[in-house]
Amino acid sequence: METKKLVTSAMMISIATVLSMIQPFQLPFGGGITVASMVPIVLAGYMYGTRSGMLCGVIYGLVQMLLGSRVVAAFFLPGESKMTFSAAIAVCVLDYIVAYTVLGFGGVFRDRVKSVSLSVILGAILATGLRYVVHILSGAVFFGSWAEWFFTQEGFYDIGGYIMEVCSPKILPWIYSGFYNGLYMIPEIVITAVTAPLIYRICEKRNKL
Repeated sequence: METKKLVTSAMMISIATVLSMIQPFQLPFGGGITVASMVPIVLAGYMYGTRSGMLCGVIYGLVQMLLGSRVVAAFFLPGESKMTFSAAIAVCVLDYIVAYTVLGFGGVFRDRVKSVSLSVILGAILATGLRYVVHILSGAVFFGSWAEWFFTQEGFYDIGGYIMEVCSPKILPWIYSGFYNGLYMIPEIVITAVTAPLIYRICEKRNKL
């Protein structure tokens, strides 16, 4: 059983990694809508429990950090985007390690909700929602200074002007981070919540879980 668990978990991480590379929509400063790349990690948490799911998330986060090495390296290199060493480390920890580790919470509702489909959906929403929260925190704290510039760009004149008018300087970074990360995370949450129970049911019928 333990061998099957390890093999299946490794397979889930591999599938998630491949799916994460397929991004029909990408944002210029990081983030994009993938082909349900979070589903395998969420299902790992559902099948084997939160601890195992979080371990898969940690490994997956490290893989994502390696794949995004150019972006990560930019945090440490000289230039306008350079951060302090501690801030760069904090961004890496939040946006890659913590953000993907929380996907392991996909199985929280397994023994609390009788309906399998509903428990998978609720777990998927919780897990991906937590990832969204982590990105909002990281974006607001470390990239909040981009808020005013972002909302004055072409395409954001109307809503951007209104947001800057009604929001205080202290709140603006959080609105910016929630808005920017929401452009890809909200669709990702929906995609994961819809896809996860379907994939689980298909695999369950074929006795692969």
